[in-house]
Order: sequence, then C-alpha cells, then structure tokens
Amino acid sequence: MKPHAQAPATDADAAAWGQRLAHVYRDIGERAMRELPIYNDGLDVEAVGFRVSNGTIIGIMVTPWFMNVVMPAGELAPAASASTLRSRFPAGDIDFILSDLNHVGRIASCSLFSPMFGFADVASARATAEAVINELMLPADGKEVTRRRETATSAIDRRSFMRAVLTEQHE
Repeated sequence: MKPHAQAPATDADAAAWGQRLAHVYRDIGERAMRELPIYNDGLDVEAVGFRVSNGTIIGIMVTPWFMNVVMPAGELAPAASASTLRSRFPAGDIDFILSDLNHVGRIASCSLFSPMFGFADVASARATAEAVINELMLPADGKEVTRRRETATSAIDRRSFMRAVLTEQHE
C-alpha cells in the first residue's frame, strides 16, 4: 500500500506501519485480551518481517493470542461490503479476511496460529514468524518453491503451508 499517492511504499514505510499496528494491538491486549483464557503471558506483541511486496506492505503480526499475516487493505479493497481478499505472493495465493481497526484503517489478515499456546517464548514465536514471511517471499522460480509446488495446489492451504515451513525449520 502506498502511504502517499505519488510515492511507492518503501521497506521503511512497511516497518513503520508494522510498528503502528503493533502499538494498536498492544493497547487491545492490555484493555481487552489479557484476562481471556486464550492469552499467552509468555509472549509479547511484535511486528515481524514487514516489507514491501508488489507495492503492498506485508508482514507477520505476533500477539499473545494470534499470529497473522497482515497487510493494509484500504487501497486493495476499499469497498466496505467486501469481507475477503485474495492476494498473490511468490509462494502462491493467500485468502485474507478484511476488517477495520481503529487508528489503522482497513486491514487484511490471514490467521496462522490462534491461540498461541504452542509457543513457549517470544524467540520461538518470532522464529516461526520470520520463517513464514521468508517462505512467502521465495521466488516463484526457486528450486524449493518448484519442489513444494509439485505436491501443492495453486492456492495455499494454511495448514499445508505451515506444515512445510515448520518441517523445514526442524530439518
């Protein structure tokens, strides 16, 4: 997404947007989530790997209650009636859920994990988020992508995608 109509977004813009989003989720965590049974006290809110891909900001939002692939959706899906968005990345297509978030605007999210009790600490959640965003950005003509596509469908199945990422981490 472009922060200004004249200038394309940069990775610095992406990092700043991710930090703004993290600030909003920290506030939500303190106000509304901390006392809920899905809140993992061992984790923090963190924006991981925010960058620009095809002119759109993309990254992973880690919170004590979820991990999502997120991107701003205002220019991608401005119609208030739309509830989903499919976006293409080097690793394939991903389906996102659209929502509006106070102080941020319209965002697109794809859930990776919720709740977050499978993560013992911040380091393990961050490592998984970094692996996911890196996997998502693998070049379409890369050997690893070619190997995985031989057994995958054209649209990414979230469970298969995460299974492949986590398997690669442990090999």
